[in-house]
Amino acid sequence: MQNAFHQGIDIHAMTASQVFALPLDQLTPEDRRKAKAINFGIIYGISAFGLANQLGVSRSAAKDFIDQYFQRFPGIQHFMEKTKALCRDQGFVETLFGRRIHITQIRDKNPMRRNYAERQAINAPIQGSAADIIKKAMGRIPNALEKAGLTEARLLLQVHDELIFEAPTADCPAVISVARKVMENAHLPQVTLTVPLIVDAGVGDNWRTAH
Repeated sequence: MQNAFHQGIDIHAMTASQVFALPLDQLTPEDRRKAKAINFGIIYGISAFGLANQLGVSRSAAKDFIDQYFQRFPGIQHFMEKTKALCRDQGFVETLFGRRIHITQIRDKNPMRRNYAERQAINAPIQGSAADIIKKAMGRIPNALEKAGLTEARLLLQVHDELIFEAPTADCPAVISVARKVMENAHLPQVTLTVPLIVDAGVGDNWRTAH
């Protein structure tokens, strides 16, 4: 999976190829959509029942998808089990930057509450690290724009892992260049990642057209 990121291969297409045993050039948009649901669903601790509902397939087929996923990427299952065990032991998990997320119900006697807490324990370091990175980028953007002389550009809004800027049309290429450099290196120097952060950019009169 790390090789896919380094080679610039679409991660959802790669997952579809591995799980469905199909060459990349034979994948359909539907194959990629299913793989995307699997990639994100696994991280949220989705069950075969939940995945079956998302994909519109039988529960047994969804279970096969999950089983094949873990067979192909055993390190992910190891990470998940290790994270749950660590959280049970210490009562919290940490982002890559050391920010703690306390999950008090990880030892709850109620299975439903405990299972929910386990899913939180798996997801929090991932989503939390992503949140840390985008916040670091946002903190550095204003100075970077000012240094580049882009005084009319401004950061308007953050939407998950996206930043929305307003700038004169003539400044857009330079703003993109500055924002991309800041965002792709926002984790440094505290954290070194084993995969590159790649930032896509779009320009439009509104957020919708910029996509």
